Amino acid sequence: MDARKLLTSSLVLLACAASALAQRPMSPEGTASTQVLGKWSQAEDPARRRYTDGKWIEVTYSRPILRGRTNIFGKGADYGKAVLAGAPVWRAGANETTRIRTEAALMIGGKRLAPGAYSLFVELKETGWTLIVSSQPYQHSYNEDEKLATWGAYNYDKKYDVVRVPMTMITPAMSVDEFTIDFVDVTESGGKLAMAWEKTGAVVPFTAGN
Repeated sequence: MDARKLLTSSLVLLACAASALAQRPMSPEGTASTQVLGKWSQAEDPARRRYTDGKWIEVTYSRPILRGRTNIFGKGADYGKAVLAGAPVWRAGANETTRIRTEAALMIGGKRLAPGAYSLFVELKETGWTLIVSSQPYQHSYNEDEKLATWGAYNYDKKYDVVRVPMTMITPAMSVDEFTIDFVDVTESGGKLAMAWEKTGAVVPFTAGN
């Protein structure tokens, strides 16, 4: 390949890479996952130990970024309005409805959540957040004519609520730029589901069983 063709090829590759970066979603997809109820095998050599029979819990969501914004949740009468964007509750992220899938039965707020897939929402109040686990149908792509299934938190109907539980509010040590959901303080049989964005965070404990 001569120098001119090599240069042309390189420029095309750079243009494709730049285009791919430009087309990235404003709120990238995120996943939080953990395994519970499994057991580590016993072995003298730690490298030969194996974790078996664990049950997966996974949350899939979109992760909005501050991009220089501050006081993202607001205060007073305006608390939560910016992220709610007209919806009755927060989708706990952006874009498509946030989903949780669990292979184990979970106890959250004194209620049993059977294995399966559900939607997650958050009721935002300045005095505290409430986690909502819902069985309401949801949309994989937005359809403005759909009136039952949710897109984000639009069309949310509380009659589908399976669990509603107050969350414990926390203040992150540093400002969290990209909204984050994660599992923390996890043990063999449970842990806490945590959410954080900017200087606001909230956690809710859960235990896992059969």
